[in-house]
Amino acid sequence: MAVTTPPPVTGMLHSWDLSTGVDGPGTRFVTFLAGCPLRCLYCHNPDTRTMRHGRSCSADEIVREAAKYTDFIHASGGGATISGGEPLLQPALTAELLHRFRHELGLHTALDTSGFLGARATDALLADTDLVLLDIKSWGPARYRHLTGQELAPTLDFARRLADLGTEVWVRFVLVPGLTDPAENIEGVAAFTASLGNVTRVDVLPFHKLGAAKWRALGLDFPLADTPVPTPDQTAEARAVFAAHGLHTL
Repeated sequence: MAVTTPPPVTGMLHSWDLSTGVDGPGTRFVTFLAGCPLRCLYCHNPDTRTMRHGRSCSADEIVREAAKYTDFIHASGGGATISGGEPLLQPALTAELLHRFRHELGLHTALDTSGFLGARATDALLADTDLVLLDIKSWGPARYRHLTGQELAPTLDFARRLADLGTEVWVRFVLVPGLTDPAENIEGVAAFTASLGNVTRVDVLPFHKLGAAKWRALGLDFPLADTPVPTPDQTAEARAVFAAHGLHTL
C-alpha cells in the first residue's frame, strides 16, 4: 500500500525576526503571522492587520529558518514565539509551528495573543505552548470595545482556561492616557489577573507613537496622533497597582 504524504501546512506570513527580552525569555525566533481581528486604536503594526500584507509560506520554510539560530537561542536561554497580527487567526499553522519548534528544535515556545480567538486553540496546541503572552488591553466591555472593536469576554474566558491548565502566562497591558489609564480600569485588569494564579509577570507598556509612520504609509490616519505618551510617574503608578495585588511587574 502506498504511503500518502500529508500536504505541507501553509499560511500567511508577515515576517520573522530575532528579539531579546520583549517576546518571552532570552533571545527568541519570532514568527509574525499576518491578519488580526482586532482594530486597536494604538496598534503599532497596522501592516499586520490583513492577510494581503503577508505572503504564503509553509511551516517547513519557517522551521528551516529557525533552525539556523538554534545554537545561539539555546545558549541565551531563549526559544521561539508565534506572534502577529493574531496567530490564532491561523490556528493550523500556529499549532504546527509550536509543535515542531518544541519537538524538532527543542525550543521553549511562546504564543503571543490577544486571546480573542482563544477558542480556536486546541488542547494539543496549548500542550505545545510553554508560555502565553496574553494582551489584556482594557477592562469593562464598553471600554474594551471602543479600544479594539471587539468583545472582552473571549479573552477572559481564554485566560481562565489557561489558568485551569496551569499554563504560564505573562500579561501585557498598554497604558494609554485618556483610554486605559483610569484607576478603575487598571484595578479591574489587575484584580482579574491576580485571581488567575498562573501569571508570573505583568508588563505595563507605556503607549508610544513609533508605529505612526506605518499608518501613514498605509494611507491611514493614526487615531491617537494627539494622545500624549504617559510619563514615567504615570507608568510607575500603574505598575504599583499590579504590584499591590502581588504580581511581578516590569
